[in-house]
Amino acid sequence: MATFSPADERYMSRALALAQRGRGLTRPNPMVGAVLVRDGVILGEGYHRRAGGPHAEIEAIRSAHDSLEGATLYVTLEPCCHHGKTPPCTDAILELRLSRVVVAMEDPNPEVQGQGIKALKSAGLKVSVGLLGDKAARLNEAFCTYHTMGRPFVVTKWAMSLDGRTSTDLGESKWISNAVARQHVHQMRALMDAVMVGIGTVVRDDPELTVRLPDHEGPQPIRIVVDGHLKIGPNARLLNDETGGKVLIATSQQASAAKREELRQRGHEVIVVDSANRRVDLVSLMRELHARGIQSVLLEGGRQLAASMFAEGLVDKLVCFLAPKVLGGRLPGGPLLGWGTPTMDRALKLTDISIRQFGDNVCLEGRIQRPRPVWE
Repeated sequence: MATFSPADERYMSRALALAQRGRGLTRPNPMVGAVLVRDGVILGEGYHRRAGGPHAEIEAIRSAHDSLEGATLYVTLEPCCHHGKTPPCTDAILELRLSRVVVAMEDPNPEVQGQGIKALKSAGLKVSVGLLGDKAARLNEAFCTYHTMGRPFVVTKWAMSLDGRTSTDLGESKWISNAVARQHVHQMRALMDAVMVGIGTVVRDDPELTVRLPDHEGPQPIRIVVDGHLKIGPNARLLNDETGGKVLIATSQQASAAKREELRQRGHEVIVVDSANRRVDLVSLMRELHARGIQSVLLEGGRQLAASMFAEGLVDKLVCFLAPKVLGGRLPGGPLLGWGTPTMDRALKLTDISIRQFGDNVCLEGRIQRPRPVWE
C-alpha cells in the first residue's frame, strides 16, 4: 500500500479544491483537479472547467511556464486513456518525463477503470493511488454511483415543522420553509440532472420544478413525474412551461394508451416501466434513467413516492429543512407514508452530517448509512 507524506496531502488537497470550481459545469463528466509540483514549488495547476473542454491534467500542463521534467503530478481522478471528445490524458502525461503521478482514486467509469493507471505504469512511470480517495469520491458521488450501481444518485429533500409534519390536515404545504431555504433548493436543482415528484405533488401543488435563479445560465433539470395511471391534467404548469427542462412521465402498463399518445403528441416523453402492484416499479425506473445518462435525481415529493424509494433502498442522501413552526393535526402528515422501521435499532442512520442555517430554518444534510460503496 502506498505511503504519502504531509506534502503529498497538501498538494492533493489543493487539487481537490481546484476540482470543486467545476461544480455544476462538467456534467456528465466528473469534477477533476490537477497540480504539478517539483522541489516543493507548484509549476502548474488546473481543473476541468466544462464538459467537452480540456481535462484537468491538460489545463495544469498548459498553465506551466517551466519544463516539467522530474515533476510530480497530483490528480484527483485517474487520467483517461481513451479517445472521447478530447485525446487521452495519459499520452500527454507520458510526454512530460515526470518522476511520479499521485492519483486520488481510480475512475469508476468502465471505459477507464484502471486502464489509465496501467498505461502509465507500463511506460515505467511511478504511480501512487489512494491519497484522499474518500474525499475525491465524495466530490463526485453522483458520477461514482451512476457508474458502479447502474442507477442515478438520488437526493431526497423535504421541509417539515418542529412536530415532523410536511403539511396541515387540509393538505397545505406552502410554505413551511422560508424564502432563503427555498432559494437554496433552486441552487440544489441547478446541480442535478433531474428533479422528480409523484403525481400527488403535481395535483396538489402544481409545481414548475424549474431553476429560478437570476444568474442561472446552465441547463434546466429534466422534470420527472411518477404517474402510474396518468392522472396528470393537461393544464399542469410543468406541461405548459416552455422555459423548463424536458418532461418525462413514468407510468405503468395499466395507464391509458390514448392518454400516453396524447402526451407524446404534445412533445413530452412517456415511458412505460415494469409495474408492481399497479404502480411504477422504481428499480426499473432508475435503470431507465441510467440508460438515458441521468446521473443525479433530486426527489422533491411526495410522501408515498419518497417512502417507496426508501423501501427500495434507492435514496443516497437526505436534505431536511426544519422550520420553527408547529402544525399539529389528526391526519398523517410526516414526510414518509407507507414505509417505516418497526424498531428503533433498525432505523436508517445518516453519516457525513452537515448542519446549516438559512434564516430561521435549519438544514440537516447527510448520506444514508450503508456498507461502504465499492468506489471508496
